[in-house]
Amino acid sequence: MARYVNKDQSLKGLKRRRYSLPVEEHSTAAWANLAGHKDVSRVGLPSDLDVELAREWAEENQK
Repeated sequence: MARYVNKDQSLKGLKRRRYSLPVEEHSTAAWANLAGHKDVSRVGLPSDLDVELAREWAEENQK
C-alpha cells in the first residue's frame, strides 16, 4: 500500500532542525578554489596544490 505525503504541510520539530545543520566543511575541498574550467562543459578544474592536499588528506584518513 502506497503512503502519500502532504506536500503543502511544512516539516517542523527537532528532526527538521537537526538536518538544517551543515555536516561537512566544504571550504577545504579540492573544488572550492578553482584554477579554471573546461571550455565546453564548464566543469571546474582545481589547482594542482588543492589536488595534492586532497590526495594527502584522503590517504591519511582512510578507514
